[in-house]
Amino acid sequence: MTEVERGRTYRLGVSRPDLGVADLPAPEEVFGVSRIGARELVMYVIGPSLIALGISIGSGEWLLGPQAVGQFGFVGIGWVIVVSALLQTFYNVECARYIVATGEAPVVGWGRVPPGAMLWIPLSVFVVIFSFIAGGWAGSAGQGLFALVNGRVAEASEIQQTRWYAIGLLVVVFVITAAARRVSRALELSNWVMVGLILAVLVVVNLAVVPWSIWWEGIRGFVTPAAPPPGITATQIGGLAGFTALASGLNWYVMGHYRDKGYGMGHRTGFIAGLRGGKQGVQSVGVTFPDDERNASMWRRWYRLLMVDMWGVFFVGAMLGMLLPTVLMSHAVALSGEQPTTANVPTFVASALAAEYGSGMFYLMLAVGVLILFSTQLGIFEAMVRVVTDAAPALSPRLRALIEGDPRRFYYPFMIALLIAIAIILHLALPVALVQFSANMSNLGALIYPFLLIYLNSRLPRAARPRPWHYVILILNFLFFGFFFINFVADFFGEPLVTF
Repeated sequence: MTEVERGRTYRLGVSRPDLGVADLPAPEEVFGVSRIGARELVMYVIGPSLIALGISIGSGEWLLGPQAVGQFGFVGIGWVIVVSALLQTFYNVECARYIVATGEAPVVGWGRVPPGAMLWIPLSVFVVIFSFIAGGWAGSAGQGLFALVNGRVAEASEIQQTRWYAIGLLVVVFVITAAARRVSRALELSNWVMVGLILAVLVVVNLAVVPWSIWWEGIRGFVTPAAPPPGITATQIGGLAGFTALASGLNWYVMGHYRDKGYGMGHRTGFIAGLRGGKQGVQSVGVTFPDDERNASMWRRWYRLLMVDMWGVFFVGAMLGMLLPTVLMSHAVALSGEQPTTANVPTFVASALAAEYGSGMFYLMLAVGVLILFSTQLGIFEAMVRVVTDAAPALSPRLRALIEGDPRRFYYPFMIALLIAIAIILHLALPVALVQFSANMSNLGALIYPFLLIYLNSRLPRAARPRPWHYVILILNFLFFGFFFINFVADFFGEPLVTF
């Protein structure tokens, strides 16, 4: 049985059509290799985690984390980073579990949860767009690019020019996706280059200039539970927690790349092609596998690959991506005698290190900052378009007929419309303030989606269902990130729940 069995279906949830049934493909079949060894793992299997990591090492790791550490130090902040990264990686695995087992993107899967698709799909699209359309990540990248091109940080009167740079980088994202044969693969390759170069440069620079005492302070802060430092707000900590690793309760909006990569049943449901890729449809209804020993064994193989991708690449990369910029920021603060602000954090390290190490260091740090923020921009912008492209045809038979099975007919026009909207919104506030807003809105997802995941994953074929302790971790995500969102709302409308 290699194709979807005719007439056989699997009922999962409400409101959506039953899943088809077919065998899980072997990883070797999906990736076109005779065996999965270390070389094949790197060349073909690892990928979705890199896209998530490219987003991760931006808003949290380059902006909010260094800003918090630069102002308040490591102790009382570092443990929040570690807890957030651990909880988010577990959460990512559970999001990906559903995709690998059904081939459905999460935004489509939510429609199977009572009361059904007409609530959860539109609501989920709204939450993602509302959380990320502010474009703070794009504005921060524009600030860095302005400084790199002009050799100096933009003055207050030049903020409009940085916005034009940000809009230009959004156009670059459009070009990358349009030129691809398979959009996810283009993003993977871009992030292999950007993330690899970012981490390599940061390791070398940190080893060369940061005193060991600051390294030890950073590591100690990561593993020392302590009360938050006086003066920091719970809203700042909530933003840091929300954008450490990825986007807390909204991480699912990036996990759909496992479908496009072909993980498990994603191989049966298709992917979004670039303009050079030829017509490639994406099934609006997923496929799952029979409960038998052959498929249970194949599921275990896919799950192991997923764990390597998430824990071996994403978690390790996210921790390095937070440690390296924060210890570098701490050193920059010590050198300059100043603290980063919401206005200057995207270029603070470059300016502070330039005074001590020369203009070469200034340009190097600006280039790293632009790469970091552009990798975030690439992933977030594309993911917003992807979520709506998956959701709209699943909800609208008329749209399915209109695009005739080719999601590109919706994907690219919507990307252009979203680019215009972000270009307008960029003018509303300072970039880092917009990032803090997005981070706290990400925590809203933790009040909703852990419970939707529990519902869906508990109804998968038996081999794919989580163990009981996995549900406990999902509840911890709800408690940890949900608290910070509730505090953010209380702070926005009056007084925060807690002060330090």
